[in-house]
Amino acid sequence: MLITEPQLRERLIESHPEVAFWRLNGEKAMSLPKKIKGAVNPAGMEERRALLARSGLPRAFLDQPPPRRSAADDFLDACAMLLVAERRRGGLARPFPNPPPTDRYGNSIAIWA
Repeated sequence: MLITEPQLRERLIESHPEVAFWRLNGEKAMSLPKKIKGAVNPAGMEERRALLARSGLPRAFLDQPPPRRSAADDFLDACAMLLVAERRRGGLARPFPNPPPTDRYGNSIAIWA
């Protein structure tokens, strides 16, 4: 995507839920999958909920049903992305690779977590 406003270039970042969970988990992979053969794995979901709660999200928020037409794992992934955005705003997020290269338009090419 072509971003022409310098201020937007700094604010627009890319992330990925599994990279975010890895970073929030002390740069260790989660021990349990969130899905097994396409079905939600309750133990993997609980592991992610507990990590998100330890990272500052209210447990009551994490325990609510996902929004209509959203899957439970997608809701937790979105919560992880929320934490990445907060970490970025607070100067705690890091790019991968670091330092990030830029494309021909000057946009950063990195996954942030």
